[in-house]
Amino acid sequence: MGVKPAQSLTDQAYSTLEERIVTLQLAPGEVISEGVVCEQTGFGRTPVREALQRLAQHHLVSIFPRRGMFVTEINVQTHLQLLELRREIERLMVCLAARRRTAAEHLQFAEIAAAMEKAAETNNDEHFMVLDKTFNALVGKACRNAFAQTSMEQWNPLSRRFWFRHHTLVGDLPKMAALHADIAWAIVAGDEDTAARTSDLLVDYLTTFTRAALDAGT
Repeated sequence: MGVKPAQSLTDQAYSTLEERIVTLQLAPGEVISEGVVCEQTGFGRTPVREALQRLAQHHLVSIFPRRGMFVTEINVQTHLQLLELRREIERLMVCLAARRRTAAEHLQFAEIAAAMEKAAETNNDEHFMVLDKTFNALVGKACRNAFAQTSMEQWNPLSRRFWFRHHTLVGDLPKMAALHADIAWAIVAGDEDTAARTSDLLVDYLTTFTRAALDAGT
């Protein structure tokens, strides 16, 4: 069994900043200073600058010459467009994962499915957020399609931030967790049809959730 390579400093800086943006520690519209980020995180200017460039590519940071850098705003209409893309690509990815997952990944999906069911029962939002990130990374790996995996890595932080921002007012965490569990169990079973159908049900729910956030004006 191979040793997992260590994250580069840029990857570490990206992960740190991404989590701060997703959990709204860095608020939408907030100005970002390279120097301040370096002081707060302990990373050097080069990995911080490279991480911010990647965050800009993933639409979490906007960079304006001579004006500076800002955390992007959360936009409901843009999020609905993202869901249109997610529906098609995620359906493909979960089907491929059901077909191509390894024996080790089979066990990992089973563990995630059981943990998602537990999160649904306990309505534990912090536990769900961690599981959701792990689940998405595992689907990206198990589908064995680098282009689809890159797409998920780009949109997932945007989706997680939107959920974090709105779920306490208009979200149904038990339903969200249960739908993830259903997809994971379908992948465990190697059932591509059920994985695809449940993936569509998840995006249906997320679309309803997004429109509820719009109607609530949050």
